[in-house]
Amino acid sequence: MLEDMKKLEQTWRWYGPEDPVSLQDIKQAGATGIVTALHHIPHGEVWPANEIAERKRVIEEAGFRWSVVESVPVHEAIKTRSEQAEYYIDNYKQSLKNLASCGVKTVCYNFMPVLDWTRTQLELELKDGSKALYFNWTDLAVFDLFILKRKNAEKDYSEKIKLEAKKRFETYTEEKLQELQYNILMGIPGEKNIDINELNKSIAVYAKIGAEGLRQNLLYFLQSIADVCEENGILMTIHPDDPPYSILGLPRIASSLEDYKYITEGVNKKFNGVCFCTGSLGAGNAHLLPEMFDELKERIYFVHLRNVKKDSEGNFYEADHLDGDVNMYEVVKRITAENQKRETAIPFRPDHGHQMLDDLNKITNPGYSAIGRLRGLAELRGLELGILGN
Repeated sequence: MLEDMKKLEQTWRWYGPEDPVSLQDIKQAGATGIVTALHHIPHGEVWPANEIAERKRVIEEAGFRWSVVESVPVHEAIKTRSEQAEYYIDNYKQSLKNLASCGVKTVCYNFMPVLDWTRTQLELELKDGSKALYFNWTDLAVFDLFILKRKNAEKDYSEKIKLEAKKRFETYTEEKLQELQYNILMGIPGEKNIDINELNKSIAVYAKIGAEGLRQNLLYFLQSIADVCEENGILMTIHPDDPPYSILGLPRIASSLEDYKYITEGVNKKFNGVCFCTGSLGAGNAHLLPEMFDELKERIYFVHLRNVKKDSEGNFYEADHLDGDVNMYEVVKRITAENQKRETAIPFRPDHGHQMLDDLNKITNPGYSAIGRLRGLAELRGLELGILGN
């Protein structure tokens, strides 16, 4: 019977007290868990136990559980394994200990070089008037070839894209070019944005490290924190690269099933898990997601549900949660089946959402307005209940 079936934990990403979407708003959306981080603490610094406890108090007094930390950022010195790597790994381990002492034990993180998720447009207007996040290869080439002016960048684009990029650059106003640069370099809300000089220096560093070097640095990081995670019951979940292919010459190492097998088998311990993001992975090979979940399910501790639509050139926009290239029914069916085997429900959140209705007139964090995610959560909740009832 339906009442005997275990439901997924419905969570919501909240950027803290400065988030335009309040905890009261989230309560009305029906989520019970909060996904958040101490975004005001600079990357690499220790998260003090008292600040963690205070954030947890605020969340719990509002009637929620702090379900997942997203994220404790991995400092660039760790990703590049520079001479300061050990210092920042020690800080990271202390932050994990402090989180565990407060009862927060599921941590989402990524190992993307320099940039977090990357889009070229933050307000693509759809046919219904709502707005979505968009990634376009030609606009990326405009930035790469004519703004960033990365060495040998032309080798990464087809002749067709290079020709179109040149045409666009010549017609784009200075304001349009600044907007494009802002979109691509935008950081996580509440954290520091990247600048052109910093990006160029990092690209040169990662050119020497390469994909294989970055993989080895990730395994070294995981091996270094393994004891702390196992002693404190911490579950680490690595978020896939977004988009799941190399951009701006930066290597990507968490973009495919093969990548995830390398990571989970490279440090083959329970704490070393996966954040299964259908949007990020779906921008690569959406049709493979059900198979990917089946292969990785025992290590999946956190789920982002989001959909994308991609064209023949690989450009994509973020679609409605149930209407895109990802077969959300097949994915959620597998997640709900796996959830029945767990002692603790798998947390998921509606990842991103269209800016729509009243939110069109508000200042919101790109992808994280209230109403679009509320719609997504409602649709996903209904999908889960329909699957459980069959």
